[in-house]
Amino acid sequence: MDRSQLTGEFKLHSDYAPMGDQPAAIEKLVKGLQEGNQFETLLGVTGSGKTFTMANVIQQIQKPTLIISHNKTLAAQLYSEMKEFFPENAVEYFVSYYDYYQPEAYVPSTDTYIEKDSDINEEIDKLRNSAMAALSERKDVVVVASVSCIYGLGAPTEYLNMAISLRPGQMRDRDELIKNLVEIQYNRNDMDFRRGSFRVKGDIVDIFPASEGEQAYRIQFFGDEIEEIQLIDALTGKGKAKLEHCMVFPATPYVIPMEKMKIACKNILKELV
Repeated sequence: MDRSQLTGEFKLHSDYAPMGDQPAAIEKLVKGLQEGNQFETLLGVTGSGKTFTMANVIQQIQKPTLIISHNKTLAAQLYSEMKEFFPENAVEYFVSYYDYYQPEAYVPSTDTYIEKDSDINEEIDKLRNSAMAALSERKDVVVVASVSCIYGLGAPTEYLNMAISLRPGQMRDRDELIKNLVEIQYNRNDMDFRRGSFRVKGDIVDIFPASEGEQAYRIQFFGDEIEEIQLIDALTGKGKAKLEHCMVFPATPYVIPMEKMKIACKNILKELV
């Protein structure tokens, strides 16, 4: 999805209007939020009626919203419904990306060490990166998440500060861009172009953002100047549109500037002495 086509205001799309007790409930919830109430409980509705009520509250409040579900199945259902209610806005999905996770363990009775093993779902990882990118770029965002969202990721300020902003006409050395991409955990791969990687062909650098599944950016240089930026099909390389600006966010939330990494390494060495 091209985020440049999306608006900055929540617009609810529905063939139905609030009925029964819903209008009064929506009014009370909105009033409580505007008064600064941190805790409000909605009673008496079930299923999609609750989702519809939440959607109406979001439209009136006009603030980024986090919806937490207790499991992935319900989160997926809420995500699907919210996508239908807000097709013009950024509705994102943020759940644990592990299909399988075996923590490391030791069994004393048999003197057996079990190594940590895991299997990451690439599609869910893409959606998680898309959610982080959307929150960094805009305010009309609804994130539907499981309880995994409460666990710490990287520092949001570092994630945003290390993002790369590119515009046509910008003076930037091609090799400097390549170095910056490596710093934010992108891998150079001229043969297998996939999410979180980039490839270089002369004065052209193709970047496959970690938050996208089918689209990539093509950065064309003329000397030390960015001549053109295109949105391309990641599989065929065919151009889709010319862009006036693009932001390349880190391939992972766990990014740290080199300065801080050097300080951390020095402190670790001191502790080991």
